[in-house]
Parts: sequence; structure tokens; C-alpha cells
Amino acid sequence: MPHARANDVTRTGRRSLLRLGALGATGLVAGCSSPQRSPAVPHEREAEATVLGIPNERFFFGSPTRGMDALEREFEAAAARRVRHLGLRRFQDMARYDMLGVSGGGENGAFGAGLLCGWTEQGTRPTFELVTGVSTGALTAPFAFLGSDWDAPLKSVYTDITPAQVLESRGILGAVFNDAMADNAPLFETISRHLDERMRAAIAQAYQEGRLLLVASTNLDAQMPVIWNIGAIAASGHPGALDLVRRLLLASAAIPGAFPPVMIDVTVDGQPHQEMHVDGGAYAQVFLYPRQLGEARRQRAARGIRTVPASAYVIRNGRLDPEWASVDRRTLPIAGRAISTMIAASGLNDVVRIWNNTQRDGVDYNLAFIGRDFTGTYTEPFEQAYMRQLFDYGFQRARRGYDWTKQPPI
Repeated sequence: MPHARANDVTRTGRRSLLRLGALGATGLVAGCSSPQRSPAVPHEREAEATVLGIPNERFFFGSPTRGMDALEREFEAAAARRVRHLGLRRFQDMARYDMLGVSGGGENGAFGAGLLCGWTEQGTRPTFELVTGVSTGALTAPFAFLGSDWDAPLKSVYTDITPAQVLESRGILGAVFNDAMADNAPLFETISRHLDERMRAAIAQAYQEGRLLLVASTNLDAQMPVIWNIGAIAASGHPGALDLVRRLLLASAAIPGAFPPVMIDVTVDGQPHQEMHVDGGAYAQVFLYPRQLGEARRQRAARGIRTVPASAYVIRNGRLDPEWASVDRRTLPIAGRAISTMIAASGLNDVVRIWNNTQRDGVDYNLAFIGRDFTGTYTEPFEQAYMRQLFDYGFQRARRGYDWTKQPPI
């Protein structure tokens, strides 16, 4: 594999992993039969499907019963719990409300991890009332949600990990006859090692205190994003809660084609079905709060009711400037370049969309992303030396006081 150029650091994991097929050209394949699955959920019953039987375990766009209105109610219930936990009379008495969204980016997730740890060292990192994550951001989100006491394992995830702890190549024939170019069972083992019963209990406690942890995956059958209420699942007391949370983090980071989809067992009227879930980045690179909350905030302000000072922090695990490259006139380079362009555009569109929402809603906007001054390179996905260099880049910038961007570079 040729050495990556300095300006190739903008490639996210899902882009670099398109090259995995070449890694195992001589690999052996155990069998050539296509993987099987249980019946998908019928289109008209999608919103009725449940995993653990918890009413608020997840939310769907467009659903009349479990859609954005239901997510808004979840935010309202969390606010009520937060007020009780803080010993306040009403939500308007809160000093502030801090939100964090962490984007996808594969190995570039080391940037966000370093930033969070450096922010702790700097001394001004808040306790977030809301943390959201997509793809590698979903792996970071639980540690960010639980706070600075969990910085050591967060650092370990992004600086001690090796490619062998993330993936195992299946070879070219495996990619053709199976459901992905690589097996991400090693990543599931890595997730399970860190996300243990102690971490589940801590997430559950934070949820009871009125804080929300949300991660997104993409339901390929339904072709729509699903927002998972990780805190509610962790606090449910269901014996399958810990395993489900682990599988959801794996699903949110399951780069289509590179990693296998995660099959989620669900029931509809007691009948078993399966949903196929992949990387949440297939739909959005980063998300934050539902539009309805912004509308309610503006209505309160219009009536002269105090609105709680709110801040939105967005960590984009990648660049936001265009990445120039001379593209070979061959099918795979052209297709790969087109995919990387769509991913880059999606990432920029998402941070712009969030910025527009915060400007409309009177929320303080703060954006971090990998700057032009970082020139690290890598030769394979999830290369440890590269991730350590990028972690240190984010750490050092945050420790001296991160210069948050107040609007996207558009």
C-alpha cells in the first residue's frame, strides 16, 4: 500500500477502509455461501418494532408515535430529572445547559479524544447535559458523557489500540461472498473490554440525574437513521441491556462494505424479525438536538421567559477544507474519490446545519476540527503511531485553551 500523503489525513476510516480488499488478496475463505438473516420488519410496522420492550429505547424520523415528538418528550423528562437532581424549583433556574456532538471519522477519532483529555487538563471542561455520537464519535461519546474521570480509558482506546484490535481482513473472496471486506469482531471485543458493567451502571446513574446520551445508526432496511437512547437502555434493568449497548456502538461504527452490518433482533407483536444496522454516518456525520426544542426555546424568549444559557460544542473528527488529489483515470480510484467527496460534503453540511440552528435558537456555537497545521500521515487504517500523533495534536491545543471556531469555515 503506498504511503499516504500529508493531505490525506482528511480521509476518514470509511474512506481508507475501502482499500481493505487489497490487504487480504492471498487470504483463505472458509466458505462462499451468502450470510443468512431473519425476516426484515415490514415497512408499515417499522415504528412498532422493539428490541428490549422499552418504550423510549429509540426514536425514528417521521414516526407519529416514536419520532421527533417522542424525542422532544424525552428531553423534557430529562430536564425534569435534572432539575430535581440539582435541587432547583424549575428548569429556568439552571445556570447553563451544555451539549456535545462528536462526529464520525474512523482513526481520526483520536483528535476528539485528545481534545477532551486536554480540555480536562485546561480545567474548563463542563459536565454535558447532552452528548451525541456517530460512528467513531459513538465510541467516544460514553466516555465524554461520563466526564473527566474516564479520560484514561478514553485515551487508551485511541492510543493503545492496534489495527488487529479493530478488524481482521477477509480477503478478496470473502469481500465478494460475505457481507463486508473485514470482520469487526475484534472491535466488538475491544468495545466489550471497556464498556463493562461498571460503565453501564455509571451511564444509568447519569441518565437518572437528567442527562442524555444518544448515538445514531442507520437502518438499511428502512433507509433511515435511528437515534438510540443509550442512557434509558442502560438504566432499564433489562438483562440484555449491556450487550445491546455494546452492539449499538458497534453498529454505529459499522462502515458499510468495510465492516459487517450489525443484525438487531426485534419483535413486532411478539413475532421475531431482524433489522440491518450500519454506520450512522451513512445518514449524518453529527447531530445534536431536535428542531422542536429550538422552537420551544424561541417561543419562551418571545414571551419574556428566561431561557437558560446554552452552548453547543461540535467536534468534527476530520478536516473541513477541500482535499486536493490527482485522481487516476480508473474505475476504483474514481469511485473512491466520489465517495470521499460525498462524505466530506456531508460532514460540512452537518456542521453548517447545526450552526444555522444554534444561530436561530440563541445557542452559543463552538466547533473544533483538524486544522491544516496537522500534517501526520498513516500507511494503514487505525495505525497506532498516526493515532497517537493526532491525539497529542488535539490534546495540546485543548490544554492551552482550545480556540473554538464560532462558525463553520464557509
